[in-house]
Order: sequence, then structure tokens, then C-alpha cells
Amino acid sequence: MAAAVEGPELEAAAAAGDASEDADAGSRARPFLGGNRLSLDLYPGGCQRLLHLCVQQPLQLLQVEFLRLSTHEDPQLLEATLAQLPQSLSCLRSLVLKGGQHRDTLGACLRGALTTLPAGLSGLAHLAHLDLSFNSLETLPACVLRMRDLGALLLSHNCLSELPEALGALPALTFLAVTHNRLQTLPPALGALSTLQRLDLSQNLLDTLPPEIGGLGSLLELNLASNRLQSLPASLAGLRSLRLLVLHSNLLASVPAGLARLPLLTRLDLRDNQLRDLPPELLDAPFVRLQGNPLGEASPDVPSSPGGLGAKGGRPGKGRGSPHCPDHTSVPSTVAALIPEMPRLFLTSDLDSFPVTPRGCSVTLACGVRLQFPAGATATPITIRYRLLLPEPGLVPLGPHDALLSHVLELQPHGVAFRQDVGLWLLFTPPRARRCREVVVRTRNDNSWGDLETHLEEEAPQRLWAHCQAPHFSWFLVVSRPVSNACLVPPEGTLLCSSGHPGVKVIFPPGATEEPRRVSMQVVRMAGRELQALLGEPEAAVSPLLCLSQSGPPSFLRPVTVQLPLPSGITGLSLDRSRLHLLYWAPPAVTWDDITAQVVLELTHLYARFQVTHFSWSVPPSFLSPPPPVCTAPLTPSPPRYWLWYTTKNCVGGLARKAWERLRLHRVNLIALQRRRDPEQVLLQCLPRNKVDAALRRLLERYRGPEPSDTVEMFEGEEFFAAFERGIDVDADRPDCVEGRICFVFYSHLKNVKEVYVTTTLDREAQAVRGQVSFYRGTVPVQVPEEAEAARQRKGADALWMATLPIKLPRLRSSEEPRRRAGLSLAPLNLGDAETGFLTQSNLLSVAGRLGPDWPTVALHLGVSYRELQRIRHEFRDDLDGQIRHMLFSWAERQAGQPGAVGLLVQALEQSDRQDVAEEVRAVLELGCRKYQDGIRRTGLAPKDPALPGSSAPQPPEPAQA
Repeated sequence: MAAAVEGPELEAAAAAGDASEDADAGSRARPFLGGNRLSLDLYPGGCQRLLHLCVQQPLQLLQVEFLRLSTHEDPQLLEATLAQLPQSLSCLRSLVLKGGQHRDTLGACLRGALTTLPAGLSGLAHLAHLDLSFNSLETLPACVLRMRDLGALLLSHNCLSELPEALGALPALTFLAVTHNRLQTLPPALGALSTLQRLDLSQNLLDTLPPEIGGLGSLLELNLASNRLQSLPASLAGLRSLRLLVLHSNLLASVPAGLARLPLLTRLDLRDNQLRDLPPELLDAPFVRLQGNPLGEASPDVPSSPGGLGAKGGRPGKGRGSPHCPDHTSVPSTVAALIPEMPRLFLTSDLDSFPVTPRGCSVTLACGVRLQFPAGATATPITIRYRLLLPEPGLVPLGPHDALLSHVLELQPHGVAFRQDVGLWLLFTPPRARRCREVVVRTRNDNSWGDLETHLEEEAPQRLWAHCQAPHFSWFLVVSRPVSNACLVPPEGTLLCSSGHPGVKVIFPPGATEEPRRVSMQVVRMAGRELQALLGEPEAAVSPLLCLSQSGPPSFLRPVTVQLPLPSGITGLSLDRSRLHLLYWAPPAVTWDDITAQVVLELTHLYARFQVTHFSWSVPPSFLSPPPPVCTAPLTPSPPRYWLWYTTKNCVGGLARKAWERLRLHRVNLIALQRRRDPEQVLLQCLPRNKVDAALRRLLERYRGPEPSDTVEMFEGEEFFAAFERGIDVDADRPDCVEGRICFVFYSHLKNVKEVYVTTTLDREAQAVRGQVSFYRGTVPVQVPEEAEAARQRKGADALWMATLPIKLPRLRSSEEPRRRAGLSLAPLNLGDAETGFLTQSNLLSVAGRLGPDWPTVALHLGVSYRELQRIRHEFRDDLDGQIRHMLFSWAERQAGQPGAVGLLVQALEQSDRQDVAEEVRAVLELGCRKYQDGIRRTGLAPKDPALPGSSAPQPPEPAQA
């Protein structure tokens, strides 16, 4: 690359490709120059715009300290542009030359064209921050090694295979990121970086570390995740300033015991390695994370194939090597020379797809899901995409007694049949009740849902995996259901028993069927105390509730015998037969029928037997133990049920309906707490009654508020709403906000919690605002009968009301309001453009409230200099929220009116592994566009056919708030 381009050559380069533009193109470039920042990375033709400015030399150009330029440019034009920087921008302190703004057809970020830098860039005497991420660098440019004031160097997502020894001569370097490259070794001179505080070398091919790394005396954070490290040098114990050490997804078989004696270490991440033993000091340390290691297991006599299953019956391999470079896999051992090694990938949150070849691979997704594609699973290379979706009633099929234990995983392309089943491991929340219940993976095939044969694997008491074999890709979720027992009934007859309740049996005599048919049963138990409290009768008792389903013709050719245990505490020798009732219910009936007089009840000392000729019309999958690997029958209608009651009450059918409803209801409490340091931030949560006290003890350190609501009852999958009242409103239009109400969906094992910002139109300077938040019922799952829903609700106008809790916004002091406005006000603020959407001040407040300790990483990806970060930390050293808000709002003020600012924010969040916040921002933008489209349709401004060439372009959508 040439050292410089001057005079007529510069003018010619500036004019290249610009002959069709107007003569005043140079003057039109100046609006992009504002203050001391020049951001041209999101504009087409950024290099030409900068060259125009260099030719004209406006006074503002000499004041530029921060420059962002895309490397998706013509290489020659990019070369000419960079050569001018030392002469034209001599005060430059931060230079961002990144690719990644463009994506391929699958959505993956593309690398820029930059392969080296002109030698003259070393003349940027004030440069402290250099970002060369997402480029095609194979070696580190020599000019970088001569930048003596460089404090932050970002080289992620390149093709570097080594770092030069001269890197250790950068005296001011405090931050070095070389993630997602091809590094196999590190230079010993790296240990000479005495000022280095953060070093990120994750997602490379490192198998060893030089002992000199222990010389990094100022190092605070070291990330070596997703490499090939098999051991660590003992010198790591000399990093006395180290606070964070990340080593997950390597091949470590041992770690130095001296790591336990690092005085400032707060987190040591050793997940997903090969550790079978660990020094006692580390094994008991609270800051060590060890999930995914075969601790305590004996070493295998013959090493298994790296692509095979782990020692725990199917734990897939960890990622080692970049997903962008799948050809780089672990160095094969002597055994692997005979057994070909399977590639292993560990995806970060900025990746939503990965390639699979006929060779197979093991993949760990950022959300914790693991997949294993055996060799030959696919005949041709294929790209797999994934999404982790929040559960909602339309997407989560649940039976009457099922409980959801996970979010919904979508794997694409849908319906692709693999030549061999793909191993799938899903993390799930441990169910609170395990007796007579089982955990299964539920999936969708064509237009129906079914349950896969599932095995559970436990890495830790609270870290459980549901493992299944997926024959195709679709939606997957983990459910807890009553244990299901099934059998294939042949013409010769058979016996079906319940594994959870041995006294429950169904006897099929010979000749009951001509063709084999599948029959299944589920048994649900009701606590005697609940029944006695419901009936007000101390001697009342019931048997387990029996659910029966079958495939094939509705009737049997010969009577089938059903056996139920007598209600608890009742024996056949002492019972009063007039108090014994056999109840039956089947859809679409509304009530339970007493069929005692219609059957012959044969009583023994412990059991009651009766005969039936039919009991079902369909086979819902939540009530079947499916034939491997999957059952694909629809979830509805519900199967019939049999229930034996012992009571003195009349109208037993109505009582049975109430008892059955009680089995499906969860008792919960609602809480509304305000953050102590920011009362406008309100936490809303729905908690099971037995978890309220523990949750409040944890939350009341940061929140305060009223006592929880009285106990209310909710169905699994039921919608409910929170509405702020009496002068208090939600401070934003959120994707989950409908007509001013915050929407929830209750799932008993998932976190039903949201944090919202509230505001008021009342004068808080005069007095405090005393408002309230009320909770109202929404729609219930379709499987819940209308009678069950109506019986639980109140009568009258407030039938849907559940609880009301007080909310108080304190009075503002006269000196407080100006300070708040000075620190947070951006009005009028519409951050963004018509193409990518707009964000408002409330949106940014919501984003700021979610970043937490990750804010410095987000700031660096936004282009904030490392020195500015240090200044913000010092200025707000006792206020984390103040640090985050000041950084984000200062950046927003500089970006106001600039196209692509919102896209830059989303990209920075994704690159900082905050995909959750990025998805929320996208949802807000989508909501704003939808509201805008609805608005123009209501006003009649929408074109009849937007595809017509004469249709006018829409105006920018109104800002959506989150």
C-alpha cells in the first residue's frame, strides 16, 4: 500500500467514481462533519466524502478527534483515503476501520477489504484507540507497532495466525482484543505489556500459553474461552491484579492450584473442559464455575472420539475454533488418527447460524443449547439457523396437567429430514414436583405436536439437560407432565400398569381387538387435605385420577377391566357403599357423570374394579408415551377420566369439577416494587406463594414497596395484565404494552417478571404522586373449560380484577429537577432515521436500565474512546446507573440526526453479547413501524397498491418507546 497520495493524485482519487454527481458534492459532505467526530462508516461512499474534505481542508477537519470509516470500499480508494489521515487529521485520537456493516444472504457479517495499513499512519501521534475488527488482516500492520500512545487495540474477527514480538513494545496499551482469529501461539513478549488491563483472546486455536504471560502485572480481565488449551502455566498465579479469568470451552485436564490464591479474583470460569479432578481450594471456591466437566469420573481406558458423546451419556463437545473457520478443529490424538475428529463449534450471541457438512459436528449455541450432528446426518452441506423465542399461548401446546420448563427453541430449515437423528440437549428449569411426573421434549411435526423420547442428564443440582434425538427441525420446548404409560394391545390381550401408581391397571382380555392398537394412561393424584378443605368434610377421600386414551376404533370387542385403588384410608371391609361414587368425564361434556349405578363395582380389600367397552376417540400426545422417536397426534380433544370418590355429599359431579379445577390452578402472589435509587423504575412480578418470602429478601436490598397481594389462583399459560392508575402511566409504548397495560403470560416454572419505567402528568414539585398498579385477568388457555374460568372469577363489574398495589412517586426537590433534566434530557430526541427506525429518550432509558456491568463493552463498540470511559468512571465512580446513562445519552446526543445510529446501537449490543437487549430494541422499532402503518391506514393515506411505481414513499414512522 502506498505511503501517501498528494496533490493532483489526491484530487483525482477524490473525484473517482463521482463524475455523475453535482459540482457541489464536496460542500454536501460537510454536514457529516460535526464537532470533533466524523462518522462515515454507515454512509455509502464514505471514503469519497472524506477525500473531498481533505481536498477542501475546512477548519473543522483539524478539530476531528474521532473517525469511523467502513472498510467495505474499493481497496485502492481506501488506500488513498487512509494515506491522508496523518496530514489532514493530525489530532485524531480514535480511529475505527471496521467491516461487518454488510451481511451475506444468511445474515452473517461480512469482513471488510482491509488487509494492511499505510506506514504513514504511525504519524498519528495522538491516536489512543484503534479498532480494526471484521477485516481480512493476516498479519498485524507494522505501523501499529510504532503507535506509542495507543491504549486500546481491537483486532477481532480477522484472519491473524500470530502476533508479532514487537507488540510487547507498546508502552500505553491497556486493552487488547483479538477474538475470532486463528492464533495458534502467543509471543513471549506479550508479557512485557505492563500496563495491559484487559486481554481477550477467545475463539482462537491456542493450545499453549507462554510462561511470560504471568508478567502482566496490571491485568484485570483475561478471556481465553473457546480455544484448545490443555494446560495452563503456573505463572498465571502471579497475576495479582486479576479479577476475571474465563477459560470455558477448552481441553483443560488440570489447572494450577495457585489460582485459588489470587487475592482479587471474583470469577473463574472453567465450564465445559475435561477436568476430572481439581485442587480442593478451587473445588470449594464460590467464584468458580465448573459445569460441563467430568469431575469425579474415571479416565477412560481408550480415549473416545472428540466428536462422540461425553462421559455423562451424551454431553456434546465444546466449541474450539471459530464458527467462521469450521475447518480448524482440535489437534488429533493418536487414537483420533484412527477415528476422524468431529468439528466442534461454540457460537457467540452475535451468530444465529452455523454450517453442517456430511462430516458432522458438535455445536453449543450461545443460549446453552447443544446439538450433535453425526457423520452422514446430511448428504450435502447445509446452514442451520436458530432462534430462542419467549413462550406465548399460541406457540406453547400444554395439556391440562402440563407445566412449561423452558423457552421455545426454533431450528431452521423446518421439516428437513436427516439421514441420522440429530442429538439435542435443552436446558430447563427443574420441576418443583417430581413424584409421578416426567420431563419430555415437545416438538411440532407438520401440523401436530408430539413428545420425543427424552433422557435427563444432570451436571449440577440446578443445571439439568433434556436429551432427545430429533429426526427433523422445527420448534422444541421442555415440558413436565404426569408419567405416561403406554402399550400396544395385540389381539391376544395384555396388561397395562401405571409405573407411578402400581395399583392402577387396565386388563385387556384376548379378543378385545382385531388389530393392534396403542393405549396409554396417565394418573394424577390430589392431596387429601386439599379435598377436605374444599368439601369441608374431614372424612372425604378420592382415588388417583385416571386418564385413558387409545388409537383405532372407539370400542373394544370385549369388555376391558379397569382397576383403581380405593380412596386413601378406605378399605373394602369397612366402607359404606352408599358413599362410594365412580365418576366419569369425557369431552365435550361439561360436567362429571356419576356412573356408579351403570357399572358393576367389584370391591376387594384395597381395590375397585369395573368393566368398560370404550373410553376414547383420539390420542393427544401429552397423554401418550409415544413410539420412538416421536408421536405426532394432535393435542386435543382431552381424553376421558375416571375418578373414585368417597363422600357424604350430594351432587358429587359438581364437586368433582371444582376439585379437578383446583388440580390445575397455581396459587401465586403479585408484587410491585420500586427501585430505591430510581422510584420511576417499577418491578412487577408474579411468584408462587411458597417463593415470595425468599424473593423479597433478595429484592429488598435494591427495591422497596408494599406487601405482596393476597393469594390469587392462575392457570398455566394464562394471560394477565398490569395497569398503572390514579395519575401514573407507563413511560413508553412497549411491544408488550396493549392499551397502556403491560401483558404477562403465567408459566409456573418460568420467571414472570418485568421492569418498566413510569411517569406522571401531575406536578411532582408540589407534592408526591400516590398512584397504584392493578392486575387484571386476560385470556386463559383454550384447554380450560369456560365453566372452570367462570367459577374462579369474581362477580360483578370487577370480575377480571385480581389485586391493586400502591405506587408512590416522591416529591421532587426544586434543585433535583434541573439536575435530572441536565443529566438525562435529550428533548426533542428522535435517534435514528426513516430506514432503520427511531428511538426516544424513554427507549434509551430502558436500554440503560438493562446494560449493567456490560456497559463499557457496549461503549467501546459504539466508538466511545477508552479514555472517555475512564473519565466517565471517575466522574460517576459511586453511581453505576449514572455511568451508563451518561455514556449512552452523550453518545446519543452526538448521533442525533445521523442516519444509521439505531443500527449502530443494535450492532454494538450484539457484539457485546447482549442479544436480549438488541432484540428488545428491534421489537420497539417494529412496533413503531406497525403503529405508523396503522395510522396512515386510519387516515386513508396508505396507497392502494404499494407495489405500484406511482405509490408515494411513506414518511418516517413515529418514534416507539420501550
